[in-house]
Amino acid sequence: MKRRHFLQSTAAATFGFPAVVRSASPNSMLQVASVGVARMGGNTLRSVASHPKVKIVALCDVDAKHLAMAAKDFPEASQHRDWRELLSKHADTFDAITIGTPDHSHAGPCVTALRAKKHVYLQKPMAPTLHECRVITEEAKKAGVVTQLGNQGRSSIEARMTVDILRSGAIGKVKEVIMWENKPLNWWPKNTTLRPQADAVPEGLDWDLWCGVRSPVPYLAETYHPQNWRAWFDFGCGEMGDMGCHHFDTTFDALKLTAPTRARLTHGGSSGPLWGENRIVELDFPGSEFTAEDQLRITWNDGGVEPDMSKVKMPKALTKFPHSGTFFLGTEGAIFKPYGLRPFVMPEESFPAEKYPKGLKGQDHYHDWVNAILEGGKSCADFSHGGPLTEAVLVGTLTDRFPGQWLDFDREACQISNHEGANQLVKRPYRDGWRIPGLG
Repeated sequence: MKRRHFLQSTAAATFGFPAVVRSASPNSMLQVASVGVARMGGNTLRSVASHPKVKIVALCDVDAKHLAMAAKDFPEASQHRDWRELLSKHADTFDAITIGTPDHSHAGPCVTALRAKKHVYLQKPMAPTLHECRVITEEAKKAGVVTQLGNQGRSSIEARMTVDILRSGAIGKVKEVIMWENKPLNWWPKNTTLRPQADAVPEGLDWDLWCGVRSPVPYLAETYHPQNWRAWFDFGCGEMGDMGCHHFDTTFDALKLTAPTRARLTHGGSSGPLWGENRIVELDFPGSEFTAEDQLRITWNDGGVEPDMSKVKMPKALTKFPHSGTFFLGTEGAIFKPYGLRPFVMPEESFPAEKYPKGLKGQDHYHDWVNAILEGGKSCADFSHGGPLTEAVLVGTLTDRFPGQWLDFDREACQISNHEGANQLVKRPYRDGWRIPGLG
């Protein structure tokens, strides 16, 4: 029996996977391809590659400079410019794929890889539209492969400690959640003037491939590539889309939330090619066993807009208000959770150090995905979790275009049920040559 057929049969029988898993054999390595190999994509590539049972066998990037840099670390890996060519002609050379491209280029390679029965690690946000997220989630379920969303904070001891404390009832039932993300927007473009005359495309960059599913735009220096795309409506999701999946994750998980029923923008907004630079968004969620009422409100603040300080109380242990964080207001107390740091239960005198959860071990988010593949398990941020999480964030981002208006979200239909203009943005068309059945 040929090795490929043997491993495919063994994986399916042992783990219930339809996908090829070369590493089902203890003497074999998990063969991994990477699409998007610079910056966060490069960090993902190298973090996954640090697992002793991983071999990087293919690299793909639209920028030759990025590709060459990655190839220095992985000289034996094949090199590709177009993910479509990688997946259509070389899919039999790898078992799993990491995707670390700009947001608008997430769904295409992800869905194609899932349909090819490849395990997928996808950077957050899952995709820039609700429709794409829903299709990705459904395709992952059908494929039966191991998936992981790149919201790495979910694996931290601090995040898991917060979940444990909230579920323990230490602050009673949660009445309200307030989030803020006010770090400097270092990815905001230096040039925001969309002049029709293109600048010279940098040597080695395939600009048409970079535009991908979106209608091509002129290349402009210091505007889109290499890291300013997040500010543009066509290519990113703004600051809420950038950091929302990190901030919402703990609340979503700890309180067992589902989809928001509605959302509205109370500060900020945009109408042109750029997202707004700051915003306040209110989202209402159905309550759960961990909430004080049958509805929970989450308020998101970003772009230098401070949260409502009449509600948010600082712990005594902190001397400076953090750029990023979450405040959980409960019936019997509160939790102040700076982003990346441990939670502070308040009032602090009622919750001394010995009451905090003990024995939580560190977890590598990237290795968690690899180990789940090797062991036939489930990763901590698989798409059954990451899909609904991203959808919740995207309902919030949609309000940026319709300030002051409540947008009602029909989760089952994946529609904005009360606003046709917003509903038109649930799904966005792909251009010729890039269309994928059922996706765009």
